[in-house]
Amino acid sequence: MRSAGARGTVGSVRAREPDRCGYAVRSGVRLYYESYGDGPQTVVFLPPWSIVHSRIWKLQVPFLARENRVVVYDGRGNGRSDRPPGPSAYDDAELIADALAVLDAAGVEDAVVVGYSLGGRVLLALAAAHPDRVSGAVFLAPSVVLDERPDPVMARFEDERESYHGWQRWNAHHWMQDQAGFADFFFGEVFPEPHSTRQIEEAVGFALETDAETLIATQSPKRRLLSAAEARAAVARLRCPALVVHGDEDRIVPLSDGVALARGIGCPIEVVTGGGHGVQARHPVWFNNRLRRFLEEVGSGARP
Repeated sequence: MRSAGARGTVGSVRAREPDRCGYAVRSGVRLYYESYGDGPQTVVFLPPWSIVHSRIWKLQVPFLARENRVVVYDGRGNGRSDRPPGPSAYDDAELIADALAVLDAAGVEDAVVVGYSLGGRVLLALAAAHPDRVSGAVFLAPSVVLDERPDPVMARFEDERESYHGWQRWNAHHWMQDQAGFADFFFGEVFPEPHSTRQIEEAVGFALETDAETLIATQSPKRRLLSAAEARAAVARLRCPALVVHGDEDRIVPLSDGVALARGIGCPIEVVTGGGHGVQARHPVWFNNRLRRFLEEVGSGARP
């Protein structure tokens, strides 16, 4: 089914066009997905936060689709997917159900699933609750908190300030006033590596494909998120092969969280020296080859 055309700005050229694209529909919300290749293994890339869409995986798709089937989708709130209003539409439970709906719509029985940032939290819950659907789990800079801790930045998300500097920009009022300015700051933090101008500019463009009201809903304190206790319980239930990848210069999710997750699961962790929060975009050759090796290990039945 090719009910939706491939996304791209005027004059843009994709390294590979999807073999199939369409929509999964759940509770009236349309979720746009693309499928590439027809190899024996399937790789599914989960969306992270709705500030970006599935083109964040553009450096992975052509490489992996040579030997595998690859499925990507736009998370609710950006890209070709719908933007339902209200914080409850972005509860973790909704995002987990979205992932299952896309697997069903794309005809994926089981897959190696990659969860990036917030998508790591979705992957953890998905793999624990539906072990038959996840044959392997790769956690990239996972936003998974296993201990109870305060979040002073999020605590003031809805507070109006006279001015906004640094991480004070993580604020609903600022996003309404200067969404582009926030995106530029945020992706500068995502990509701290030298010579990241292109990645930052591209990501800012992705961010401006949605609106401030939607972004605010996705981060509202009123959302229901996976608690630390629930995350620990999910870790205890995880049975599939797993791998954690984390940059040691990550300014968004501390490396210590990735280390704690790998220790809890009992799986390897790859620490990328000098890597920020967007390893797949800034170190794509290394990341793609490491992911391919993980796929080979899962396919052979070897424990990574």
